[in-house]
Amino acid sequence: MKLGTMVHLSENVEDKIADVKKYGLESFQLCCWNMALLTDEYAEKVRKAADKAGLEISAVWCGWEGEASWDFINGYATLGIVPVYFRSKRVENLKKGSDFAAKLGVCDLITHMGFLPENPNTDEFREVVRTIKELAEYCKANGQYLLFETGQETPITLKRTIEYVGTGNLGINLDPANLLLYGKANPCDAVDIFGDYVRGVHGKDGEYPTDPNCLGEEKRIGDGRVNFPCLIKKLKDHGYDGSITIEREIDGDEQIEDILYAKEFLGGIING
Repeated sequence: MKLGTMVHLSENVEDKIADVKKYGLESFQLCCWNMALLTDEYAEKVRKAADKAGLEISAVWCGWEGEASWDFINGYATLGIVPVYFRSKRVENLKKGSDFAAKLGVCDLITHMGFLPENPNTDEFREVVRTIKELAEYCKANGQYLLFETGQETPITLKRTIEYVGTGNLGINLDPANLLLYGKANPCDAVDIFGDYVRGVHGKDGEYPTDPNCLGEEKRIGDGRVNFPCLIKKLKDHGYDGSITIEREIDGDEQIEDILYAKEFLGGIING
């Protein structure tokens, strides 16, 4: 397994990629929430900077436009491609992200789909499946997998959705902390359900929610509830040998300190 971190597409993306090399990491997921940056110019900047640093771009994490409330009150109506009001525009956003990833030669596109419907016997579920199938077929034409970032649904709902879509190029970006933050599952148990669908992993930690309106709290790796020794063993048992992408959703010097701490923490488990 390789260790990497997140790089957000921005005006200074070349410096951010150089920082990944400086941290002693081997890969990064490129994340974009600004669709205006998904251009040929920025693809060339990223490709050259990654080549110069000798780093693998493990995936492109593509966001989408419009309102987004990361909570249990307004999240159902604002996140991902599930809300009908935002759906068509966000499908366009994700197709643009797929084309951008293709310019980089990256074969995994990741996003949050939103709170996937639990009940398969509803028109909402059928329409979400139809929309994901459209996106997956578009990615397939670009030689890509479309990955679901975990968190907003139970593991079995995610597996069911993947199997109903049935395009053969769907996978999972396992964020163990998100499974806790949304109160959906124990991450180690989730690996038993997801099995070989895991194509990417976030190195992130956190706690279950205690406020019924708000997500749980993200933590520095090792300070939360994720059992990383168990998680990494189960991933290895399923044959996963890709990147673990360290994600720490804070800013400033503390973020860098926690990324470096996570590198040593995870490296000790992987190589132990």
